[in-house]
Amino acid sequence: MNYGMIGPAIVLGLGCLGSAVGCAIAGMASHGVMSRVDENHAKFIGMSALPSSQAIYAFVLMLLMSQAIKANTLSAASGIGIGASVGLAIMISAIYQGMCAATGIQASAKQPAVYGKCYVALGIVESFSLFAFVFALILI
Repeated sequence: MNYGMIGPAIVLGLGCLGSAVGCAIAGMASHGVMSRVDENHAKFIGMSALPSSQAIYAFVLMLLMSQAIKANTLSAASGIGIGASVGLAIMISAIYQGMCAATGIQASAKQPAVYGKCYVALGIVESFSLFAFVFALILI
């Protein structure tokens, strides 16, 4: 068994888990709003998909970490530490972004003019997963 691949697996698993939960939370809000609103459903669906981006960050980190471990520039223990801590940060960011998207979807159903403004809060939440991603790149 290659213990070196535990870290990359952790970061990918946590990142994808967070994206799935975040998209589910926002998707449920989207479904509720679409049942009450007759038009512009695509914008609600689009907002509910935003937490999926964290899975991409986790995937890229998984690839880079596994390459670094194979090249012996990253130890298995360091990989596990980076994978667990960064994966957790990405996961939590995705979940909270889903919650934020859910409230943005609900708010823009009542007040369509606030739709674009809701993306500011979503971007702020996303930035923390980007920070974790960049810090992991520095550590690798």
